[in-house]
Amino acid sequence: MISLPESEDDHLHEECAVFGVWNTPDAAALTALGLHALQHRGQEATGIVTFDGRHFHMHRGLGLVGDNFGDAKVIAALPGMHAVGHNRYATTGDTILRNVQPLYADFEFGGFGVAHNGNLTNAHALRRRLVQRGCLFQSTTDSEVFIHLIAISLYSTVVDRLIDALKQVVGAYSLVALSNEALIGARDPLGVRPLILGRLTSSASESSSPGLGGWVLASETCALDIVGAEFVRDVEPGEIVVINDQGVHSVKPFGRQRPRFCVFEYIYFARPDSVVEGTPVYEARKRIGRELARESGVAADIVVPVPDSGVPAAMGYSLESGLPFEFGIVRNHYVGRTFIEPTDQIRHLGVKLKHSANRAVLAGKRVVLVDDSIVRGTTSRKIVEMVRQAGAKEVHMRISSPPTTHSCFYGIDTPEREKLLAARHDVAEMAKLIGVDSLAFVSLEGLYRALGENGRNAAAPQFCDACFTGEYPIPITDMLEADTRQLSLLAEGNSA
Repeated sequence: MISLPESEDDHLHEECAVFGVWNTPDAAALTALGLHALQHRGQEATGIVTFDGRHFHMHRGLGLVGDNFGDAKVIAALPGMHAVGHNRYATTGDTILRNVQPLYADFEFGGFGVAHNGNLTNAHALRRRLVQRGCLFQSTTDSEVFIHLIAISLYSTVVDRLIDALKQVVGAYSLVALSNEALIGARDPLGVRPLILGRLTSSASESSSPGLGGWVLASETCALDIVGAEFVRDVEPGEIVVINDQGVHSVKPFGRQRPRFCVFEYIYFARPDSVVEGTPVYEARKRIGRELARESGVAADIVVPVPDSGVPAAMGYSLESGLPFEFGIVRNHYVGRTFIEPTDQIRHLGVKLKHSANRAVLAGKRVVLVDDSIVRGTTSRKIVEMVRQAGAKEVHMRISSPPTTHSCFYGIDTPEREKLLAARHDVAEMAKLIGVDSLAFVSLEGLYRALGENGRNAAAPQFCDACFTGEYPIPITDMLEADTRQLSLLAEGNSA
């Protein structure tokens, strides 16, 4: 008998957020605002490091930005005109205070704080090498590898030491770092993770250097809006930007490679009001919804999004199909962690803490239910069940991404492959498992068309789409080594 795995947590999770400012009054306050705008990228922990021209100051804590930086006394204890900040969703390392970023260290050249979004796929191999050399790790996050590689580098300048470190790591990353002399931003050579450069307007930054103004590095453009900064450009794949009192300087230490930006930023991760790689996210999601309707239209009465992530795609589906768009599911935005003992009965009802059915809209209707993805399938099944209990005559689910068949190793927290529903079942089996009358996903080609491409270039894909194809553009060194060790152990066991 086919059954779904039980899980309270049935979604791909955001990566992390990075934010940095240079040369602006109230740098800590602006950083807290920027991190608040980027809260969707990580809700487990947050931190800020500032520099006042003489000393570094730091505050890190578990929980949301508002819980940690809502107190004016905390902000007042972080003086300076330069800062970096981080929101964390753990993909490596436990959720404990010593893993919270930015990470900070005192080097012979001065202080250094670093905030990292992404995942290093050779972190375990590097960590073993560094430990053997005598390095003492204080956390279990892969981001600490940067600190130790910089510490042992034989180069003299901070930037050269960072370049030395980046040339040894493998993975997908964007990072912001703060030294005594500069704010530094970097993206991995394929540009999988996002990073943008902005400039603070005169109203937001009364610069200590007349005519210069302040600068911002952030994961998304929505963080620029909240602090009153203007978008300048995306940091290029493989580029290092160095911001100091003389302005912005670009260093490109890696050979040019074909970019592979994470396609899931368009589908789910980025905030709808952000612009990523020149494309407004909201419009991209509507176009995906239109493509979905063209590929898998069905006779129905209404289109209903699974809020909030399914809303733009459902709007696009509605526009293309001519079916009315209705909020047949209402989301409760005030839900935190479960506040009562998660017994089996409560766990089953848990989805209703976040979503409730709008019976007046759903009763007697043939419903097209639009969501962004199906991971394990447990939440989808419960939402479908809720819609049916509200009186829906038919439920047809449409998904604005291709089936998620592979795990991500580049900074997105996904289940092991055997727990991904699409890795174990075909679409017909998945439809039966979640209880819908029909199920369809946007095709991979349709997704690329919706993003302005003439289909997917199989020989040189335009995005990182490994979660749909299993084609990993960056070597997953640690995973391959782990598999090799496991096979070796099995061989030893079989020969014993």
